Amino acid sequence: MAKVAYYPGCALEGSGGPYDKSTRVLVKELGLEMENLEDYNCCGAMEVKNIHPMLQTYMSARNLAIASKLQGCDTVMAPCNGCYRNLKQTEYECATSEETMKTVQELANKAGDPVYEGDVRSLHALEWFMEEVGTDGIKSKVKKSLNGLKIANYYGCMYTRPRQIFPEKDQGPDSESSYAPHFMDDLLSAAGAVNVDFPLKTACCGGAHTLSDSDTSTQLVLNILQAAEDAGAEVIATECPTCHSGLEMHQVRAEIEFGIKSNVKVIYFTQLLGLAMGLSARKVGIPDNVSDSMDLLAAKGII
Repeated sequence: MAKVAYYPGCALEGSGGPYDKSTRVLVKELGLEMENLEDYNCCGAMEVKNIHPMLQTYMSARNLAIASKLQGCDTVMAPCNGCYRNLKQTEYECATSEETMKTVQELANKAGDPVYEGDVRSLHALEWFMEEVGTDGIKSKVKKSLNGLKIANYYGCMYTRPRQIFPEKDQGPDSESSYAPHFMDDLLSAAGAVNVDFPLKTACCGGAHTLSDSDTSTQLVLNILQAAEDAGAEVIATECPTCHSGLEMHQVRAEIEFGIKSNVKVIYFTQLLGLAMGLSARKVGIPDNVSDSMDLLAAKGII
């Protein structure tokens, strides 16, 4: 199994702390190898491109170059959809535009940074777990089944869009699909969960607008929460810190501001897999979530 450079990005050092915690302990439990990406910078998130798109590209290229040139890793693993999307966008732009690659390299030389040469790839955590462990590997390591927990798997909008920057997707039944993603479904099913038929897997949660237009973000989240409950889900599994925080915060806001209550719980997929591996709720950060799922998990015999 190849070692990867772990790029937590900004969110996993803040609001996404439980995602970071559960990812680290799960990686150890699965016997995988990763090392922290040193001296990394923000990927540019969603804001920097409004100043200059090339700046965002360079910021992600710098992270990729550090992994390759300074740490000897040919793969960067990012659990955050925004980081993952920006890294993949950089790979695509540099591979398809000589002008972009030249500009990125000129900026690196001017800054005294490692130079990106297109010799490193980026993976989402979901893809890495599927590639290195797979569903059979998960099944072999389950110590405490998820016991039929009904889950709506929510991937968010950036995991599959824009489709052209993900050439590894849609390459047959064993690859991830950009139209109907299934890797999270596959992994959690292997851990004993029941995946419900959830129609809003890749709908937008309004994360980019949560400060400028909270009501719109709350309505978008309500669409997701209500669709999950209508499908019979007890839990929404997430794989993006921005989506996860948005679902939690706007679930609370919807009840306070609009009197609309939903009971579905929001849990990171890494937390659920960690529980299935026999790790404690505390060790995977379940009590650190805003969404309180302790009673549900206890009632299901999972904790």
